[in-house]
Amino acid sequence: MIGERVNCVTWSDTYSVGIKLLDHQHKGLLDFVNDLFDHATGSTDEEHAYFQKVIQQATHYISEHFVTEEECMLATNFSGYSEHKKAHDDFKFAVVKSVNEYNAGKIQTLGNFANFLKDWIASHVIIMDKQYGLYFKKIAAIKKNGKLNDVLAGIISRRERISAENAEP
Repeated sequence: MIGERVNCVTWSDTYSVGIKLLDHQHKGLLDFVNDLFDHATGSTDEEHAYFQKVIQQATHYISEHFVTEEECMLATNFSGYSEHKKAHDDFKFAVVKSVNEYNAGKIQTLGNFANFLKDWIASHVIIMDKQYGLYFKKIAAIKKNGKLNDVLAGIISRRERISAENAEP
């Protein structure tokens, strides 16, 4: 770790979608962004070495998160699924492009890459993800017991098991 950690993005209820697993994944994304900022030392060699060490794990984590969200949206017939899926696909493309540009030296610093991720994740969660969060709450409110429908609960449970199996020891 480089120096004392200063969070550039701090989790708050503003980011919460009301689903424990998805909120946990969002926190993980914000932690990754903060870790990028922690390693933005100004030393090109140090930053590049760190970036190479973590980028594959980060892109895998992002993909797993998107799959979890998309499965939940499909299972509940969320009307905003297509738009949301497109936003995810566009982001994945932009990340690959940014990674390639960073590796080619076209993005000068790790901090620039971290800012790109911070801005996208924060705006996406607060604007787009909140939409499905409200929709899922509406579905739960319709049920007499106030719980998520069985299909959505099953997806969340399965994705939690997958996340636990893939967690670092």
